[in-house]
Amino acid sequence: MSSVLYDAQGPRAKRRNILYTAVFLVALVALVWWVYTSLDDKGQLEWALWKPFFSGTEAYSTYIWPGLQNTLKAAALAMVIALPLGAFFGIARLSDHVWVRIPATVVVEFFRAIPVLVLMIFGNELYSQYTNVTSDDRPLYAVVTGLVLYNASVLAEIVRAGILALPKGQSEAALAIGLRKNQVMRLILLPQAVTTMLPAIVSQLVVIVKDTALGGAVLTFPELLSSANTMSGYYGANVIASFTVVAVIFVVINFSLTSFASWLEGRLRRGKKSTGAVLGVQDTVDIPGHAGAGTAA
Repeated sequence: MSSVLYDAQGPRAKRRNILYTAVFLVALVALVWWVYTSLDDKGQLEWALWKPFFSGTEAYSTYIWPGLQNTLKAAALAMVIALPLGAFFGIARLSDHVWVRIPATVVVEFFRAIPVLVLMIFGNELYSQYTNVTSDDRPLYAVVTGLVLYNASVLAEIVRAGILALPKGQSEAALAIGLRKNQVMRLILLPQAVTTMLPAIVSQLVVIVKDTALGGAVLTFPELLSSANTMSGYYGANVIASFTVVAVIFVVINFSLTSFASWLEGRLRRGKKSTGAVLGVQDTVDIPGHAGAGTAA
């Protein structure tokens, strides 16, 4: 039996796929066993190294929770600023006015080409030399600045690509019924493009959460990953245990973010299903700034 997308597998293909699956599972089990035995030989699985994370809350309250707070604070600030800024520059790049489109293109291409770590270091020096930001707050400001400048430029490209991916008939039909260009963008194109752009936007938000660790590695920003170094030193050479716990926390945060985005995307898609109704001239009169074809000028 075949479908529109592919032909059904024959007996030989089924046997071959079963063989490939078995080989993959054996290789995976062998890899897991090798990792386990290597850690065990080095003494990294001893209970004394893992005990601080399973007995008592000192490790979490003293090291993990403060670092997690700083990570979430920097990521949240960067998201809140970068999302509207990226949308603004993405729409500006689609402007018919050259004096709007060219500067927006230069800004986006410039900051998208610079590594985020360089932007963080530049921001740290900028705040140090030309502002009154204290040395305690400077790492946070520098991390957020670098994340905003880089990710806003990437989000601008995501927004631009999402809008351009829509059929031209959408904007042409909106212009045909008398909507202005800003109304076409605000009422027609953006609401439809959001659903298309959502997976890419969420992927970039996950990047923001992970890139906060760069500030801890270079700018002494006390985020979650840097807390693992301090924690492993305090409890005595449990580096593997400390970084494993931190990695699990990052996985939980990013998985929660992507799961929420998947739920939201599905909800938006279900909410935008057409009823099949055809709008008449009087129905378009309710759109702000639009006069129906049958109304008097």
